[in-house]
Amino acid sequence: MSKNDEIGKAFDFGLFKRVFEHTKPYRVIFWVVAFVAVLSAGFAVEIPILVRRIINEALENKDAQQLFTLVLLMLGVLFGQVVSQLLFNYYANLLGESVIKDIRIRLFKKMMSFKMTYFDNSSIGVLVTRAVADMQRIGEIFSQGFFVIVADVLKMLSAAAIMLYASWKLALIVFAILPIILIATRLFQQAMKVAFIEVRAQVANLNSFVQERIAGMKIVQLFNREEIEKEKFRSINEKHQNAWLKTVWYNSIFFPVAEISYSIGIGLVVYFGVIQNIENEALNDTGSIFAFFFLMDLLFRPLRQIADKFNTLQMGMVAANRVFKILDTDSHIADTGELVKEDVKGAIEFKDVRFGYIEDEEVLHGISFSVKAGETVAIVGATGAGKSTIINLLNRFYEINSGEILVDGHSIRDYTLRSLRSHIAIVLQDVFLFADTIANNISLRDESISLEEIEAAAKQIGVHEFISSLPGAYQYNVKERGTMLSSGQRQLIAFLRAYVSDPSILILDEATSSVDTYSEQLIQQATDKITEGRTSIIIAHRLATIKKADKIIVMDAGEIVEIGTHKELLEKGGYYNDLYEAQFMAEEVA
Repeated sequence: MSKNDEIGKAFDFGLFKRVFEHTKPYRVIFWVVAFVAVLSAGFAVEIPILVRRIINEALENKDAQQLFTLVLLMLGVLFGQVVSQLLFNYYANLLGESVIKDIRIRLFKKMMSFKMTYFDNSSIGVLVTRAVADMQRIGEIFSQGFFVIVADVLKMLSAAAIMLYASWKLALIVFAILPIILIATRLFQQAMKVAFIEVRAQVANLNSFVQERIAGMKIVQLFNREEIEKEKFRSINEKHQNAWLKTVWYNSIFFPVAEISYSIGIGLVVYFGVIQNIENEALNDTGSIFAFFFLMDLLFRPLRQIADKFNTLQMGMVAANRVFKILDTDSHIADTGELVKEDVKGAIEFKDVRFGYIEDEEVLHGISFSVKAGETVAIVGATGAGKSTIINLLNRFYEINSGEILVDGHSIRDYTLRSLRSHIAIVLQDVFLFADTIANNISLRDESISLEEIEAAAKQIGVHEFISSLPGAYQYNVKERGTMLSSGQRQLIAFLRAYVSDPSILILDEATSSVDTYSEQLIQQATDKITEGRTSIIIAHRLATIKKADKIIVMDAGEIVEIGTHKELLEKGGYYNDLYEAQFMAEEVA
């Protein structure tokens, strides 16, 4: 979406209506906020009226009793104004936070349903900005934007009406200055609209850059990229600063113009008001002059604030536009299947499957093979041959272009996603662990999996001793991405995570490619245990795993070139034999 598109839609009525549709569950709070906004405006305009009466009636007549009554009444009005403002601030913020809570839940749920393709093409930092910073901007539509503007407009209209009633001549003098403020406000609003869109874009870029560099700090330091990344950050940070400085510059121009106009208005009111009283001694309406000071403040101050609050509303609408763009994105796996099977044997069949991550660029070219229930199959091939793609398609992380994938004779599209994935467990080469305890990383907070079951499973696959040696054992916090553990230890946790889920189909995606010899021995022991009695697909990297497979599928450039056992394929002297001699023989000799 271009910047012009965002500007055009920044105050689209349809978008505005869509934001406010999320207030429907909170109708009571909505009307409470609306009521106290009106009440607050009423209290505000009552004060100039009381001031006028105190000067023109109580002081002029030297009536102490009336003065005491009017002062008490003013104190009551001031107290009511404070209470109404308190209620307004609380319930407006409550409404805003309630709305963004609901939208944030919808957004997170939506993102969890996206295809992997969406995340392949999206910046994590930008998505985080949408889910956090942009959400707060939407909340400010209610807490600092729309309702504040409504309350201020009510104050301005009421103040204008009272001015006309008190002295239409002085009111016209004040109104003559308003066009200056209105023109300045309009120009200010247009400039700030563009500036705030640029601010949001630079905030997203900054978040994305910082998130990626922190996540990849090891690579940055390993390849001595510190100075280069510093320069890039300095450039991005400078753009971020300049975007904000534009808003500061516009504010620096607008608010002095508004203040000067207000001061000129006060001077004119005093001058012409005094002349009016001098020329007409019988009028003696000094109270109106004082009342006009308060009324002008109610007229000019909200007008200045409206420009500021309109910018808040503007930023909220821009943020809403970006969030709704994600909510409207159609990039999810269609979960239309109705098949739910408790007992899956694990038979797998690929029938002429074609797939490409990018349109018109196929990665798999008509793949066909079958795996019997309980069979262990190894998939080998050079990098980019399509091995991991097969795993991604089996889990329906991506949709195939054509062909069919069957599990136990049923198309994977016939299964519900939850049912299909509940019978498949994957151990990846790059293990992801959450900043949580080992126990929670294994069970993924599944309450049906007890700590006793986790410990029993750990003993069965031979990793209990390793976990028990850690401080706190199963309650040891591995920190973000499991940085407190070695690569091999993270792999062992991943094996245990897969084992406790008791899958019908187990997938090992090069799970021993980057571990030390000791960890590999433990992983091999774990592999032998968890592959017993279940269908296993192993994207092979180590020779020992390949030799034990019931069948080896050899891939090259997205096609299956050979299928057979280790012995059969060596006897053929084809692609696998060449691959074996180049990649595995040195390992076997060692």
